Amino acid sequence: MNASDKARLTEEEKKKNHIDSEKKRRNAIRDEYDKLSALVPGMKGQGKSEALMLQATVKHLEGQLAEKEMLKALVLGKGISEAEFEVKWKEVTKK
Repeated sequence: MNASDKARLTEEEKKKNHIDSEKKRRNAIRDEYDKLSALVPGMKGQGKSEALMLQATVKHLEGQLAEKEMLKALVLGKGISEAEFEVKWKEVTKK
């Protein structure tokens, strides 16, 4: 039996497969937003609004990057190289 001998899906089966795939995709996105809401300060349990969640995440990441730059400036002022700082930063922030 070759590929052309296989029974083709009916339109109803195609529609059901599409609906199931879309539902699975939406659930996967929702699960990831829920995980993100647990990581971003002040957003635990608030993951229902994707726009709000993304705005809070961007704000949080901007704050984290600013803090990193401040720490880097302090470390560079102590005579530690930027390369050494980046190596240590990766060690400290690795999970």
